[in-house]
Amino acid sequence: MLNSKQRAKLKGIASKLEPVFQVGKGGVGREQAEGIEKYLKAHEIIKIKILENSLCSADEAASELAKLTGAEVVTVIGSKAVLYKPNPEKPVISAEL
Repeated sequence: MLNSKQRAKLKGIASKLEPVFQVGKGGVGREQAEGIEKYLKAHEIIKIKILENSLCSADEAASELAKLTGAEVVTVIGSKAVLYKPNPEKPVISAEL
């Protein structure tokens, strides 16, 4: 569980990122979650865009992806969500938190 200082630090890092994955009309799928999980293992943080034609809201998509990947939702703003999952083997960001 992230505290407010950690969440603020991660929001600052995420503000410079571009969305890497998109959730469209197909919603959240297992294959997509696996791709996000691999990305998180390498980078620890990811920004995801939820398209307007998606059947779920940004909050719902972020919650579902967090559950499937074991990540934590940092923030959801508009149609973008940020997830964080520390890498226990090779920490990239977690050393700064």
